[in-house]
Amino acid sequence: MDHKNTELNSNFSGVKVHPNAFVDPSAELHDGVIISQGAIVGPNVTIGKGSEIGPNAVISGRTKIGINNKVYPSVFIGLDPQDLKYKGASTEVIIGDNNVFRECVTINKATDEGEKTIIGNNNLLMAYTHIGHNCELGNRIVLSNSVQVAGHVKIEDKAIIGGCLGIHQFVNIGYLAMIGGMTRVDRDVPPFCLAEGHPGRLRGLNRIGIKRSRNE
Repeated sequence: MDHKNTELNSNFSGVKVHPNAFVDPSAELHDGVIISQGAIVGPNVTIGKGSEIGPNAVISGRTKIGINNKVYPSVFIGLDPQDLKYKGASTEVIIGDNNVFRECVTINKATDEGEKTIIGNNNLLMAYTHIGHNCELGNRIVLSNSVQVAGHVKIEDKAIIGGCLGIHQFVNIGYLAMIGGMTRVDRDVPPFCLAEGHPGRLRGLNRIGIKRSRNE
């Protein structure tokens, strides 16, 4: 990172930018933000108070990240959608507060003008998770390792998704649903339900999740 960018970010109290990182002059970093070695923060990016961007992560496009988010190494947020219909629209990624994005997570921006990819609050996305264009995730969701979420998927609050699986485009995952690892998710999963298999099928209620939720 050049001296000019270092001076720019010194206007924010407690911001730490590694000398080998790059932050575009138009990016907005709030108090306590940490940008680690090799990270790239592009123009039109806003990063909220106390968030940490790990080594070699890339944050680009019109991306807004809330407070106290933890972005681990080699995460890519806000890059163009993997969608043949994309024609260069300046779309958005909106991320809430207190999320954890583990190694090599990718989150793509939306496809068409005025659209958004949205991540709520207090979510855990484990390593190698992919969130496609126009997805909407609620709050307190857990996506295990190598979950691949296609475009236009909606995942509601407190859903838990097992590892090494794909979710087909336009699928809705309901509140407090749980999906077993390696399931082929090609249809909606209703709230409170347990799904598993290849192809995925409903196997009953997520009784343990419901019981735990009562105590929270």
